[in-house]
Amino acid sequence: MRILLLVSAFNGLTQRVWCDLKESGHDVGVLLAPVHDDPSLVAAVDAIEPDLILCPFLKHRVPEQVWDRYPTVVIHPGPIDDRGPSSLDHATLDGRDRWGVTALSAVEEMDAGPVWATKTFEMPEVPIAKSALYNGPVADAAMDCVAEVLRMVVAGEAPKPAEEWPAEVEGTGELPLLRRMAFEIDWSAPATEIARRIAAADGAPGAPATVDGKTYCLFDAATTRDQHGDVKPGTVVGVDTDAVAFATGEGTLWVGYAATLEKKRGPKLPAAWVLDVQHAPFREMPDALAEATYERDGDVGFLTIRSYSGAMHTQQCRRLTDAVGKALVEDTKVLVVRGTEHAFSNGIHLGVIEAADDPAAEAWDNIRAIDELCLAIAEAEQLTIAAFTANAGAGGVMAGLCADITVARAGVVLNPYYDMGIFGSELHTWGLPSRVGNELADQLLGAKLPISATEARRIGMVSDLGPRDATEFDGWLRDLARRRIEPEAYDSALAARDSRRAEAMPMSYYQSIELAEMARDIFDDRYGFAAKRKAFVSKAAPTETPAKIKF
Repeated sequence: MRILLLVSAFNGLTQRVWCDLKESGHDVGVLLAPVHDDPSLVAAVDAIEPDLILCPFLKHRVPEQVWDRYPTVVIHPGPIDDRGPSSLDHATLDGRDRWGVTALSAVEEMDAGPVWATKTFEMPEVPIAKSALYNGPVADAAMDCVAEVLRMVVAGEAPKPAEEWPAEVEGTGELPLLRRMAFEIDWSAPATEIARRIAAADGAPGAPATVDGKTYCLFDAATTRDQHGDVKPGTVVGVDTDAVAFATGEGTLWVGYAATLEKKRGPKLPAAWVLDVQHAPFREMPDALAEATYERDGDVGFLTIRSYSGAMHTQQCRRLTDAVGKALVEDTKVLVVRGTEHAFSNGIHLGVIEAADDPAAEAWDNIRAIDELCLAIAEAEQLTIAAFTANAGAGGVMAGLCADITVARAGVVLNPYYDMGIFGSELHTWGLPSRVGNELADQLLGAKLPISATEARRIGMVSDLGPRDATEFDGWLRDLARRRIEPEAYDSALAARDSRRAEAMPMSYYQSIELAEMARDIFDDRYGFAAKRKAFVSKAAPTETPAKIKF
């Protein structure tokens, strides 16, 4: 089937749909919809002549000249009868215990067309950031809806009006666009309520808060039950690494990231860098915000790394390298390095680099720091297992490939390449070819396209694929690690590891070559790293669809 993905961005969900359709044998292309009405969109669609148009992420109305000529299905992040552009914001802010995704035909009125499929899911008991909700339960439900749409199209079945579907979520309807002030923080409220507001506003528009007379947007929140007596709510009461603690009307609010908010919002940076914490006492942050947590289970050590949005700045990379070093000192046979359910890693922190007084110097420090993390994993004496628990890109993928064994959770999308005007580092000139061979490694790096975890397993980039459900995956990963410490399996894995290393040059060889190339990209800016980085951080919309994802 010739399927066009008409989208506002080639984001995580769009990539997941694209990978699934391509790997199922469909002829798939992407068209980025313009921000405003543009007659060229209609002409572009006519030139493609798709059998079906899917819109997994589209912020604007589809022109009538398009949906009237071609079957056009919008994937809306809300249940039956829900309408409006702030669906997930409302769902989190209102404390919904159940939400859904609906596939419906595009018509003149947004989100009002006949329904092809719908899927509901339980909302997390503890609110999670909107981006995590979108890339997790929402994306999973969306994939089920897309599969049902394709089945129906092949079978010649038609969608049904919304009123003919059972209402699985009560109290839905058309809800207004929520702007930033709708998320304004009242420090006298309980910490759990404030954290909910921050989760709902995650990414955009951000939750505004006044701290010491200045206005900020706060992100990446967690809570503890600590009380603060007569301390005024909104007062900074602690700091740990990059996280900052506030007194509230009830309990303590911890914030991992913040941005200044004057005429416009500044860049999102580690909270302790943005807020005045000069006189704040040390207070231990909750595990929910910890960059690394370690757990030992017999002869297996589990190191969980956490990064907000997957980006890792210089100091964070150094701390994670220390965490890996401490874990390797343990008397264990296997070390498992994994991400969280919501993020693995996308490599260096472009936001911190762009905000630095000397971006080139910060980029250089960041790339060398993440290299040290990769070296710690690649040269470990213990058998190492890396688990892609969530989507990963660029240096994050390459860091995972430094382990002796690399596995992935089903549904994960990997972007095993660099697309920011840089050659790349993270030992990728060894890690990727040692898994898939030189020819395929060159193809992946050159094509600059995402692949699914299923495809990664097929080509040997990862060795095993675990369940999509996060709890089931955790159990699966533990079983896999335990099986690897059985004498026969352990000896076989060590032999494979030793063979892989024996066929390679010293790790410093690959690092030296990569850093020589990176120096030219960072300091000489030979491929436009500075401009591409700025566009990425500012979320500048692309002016046209990249050729690599067109038909």
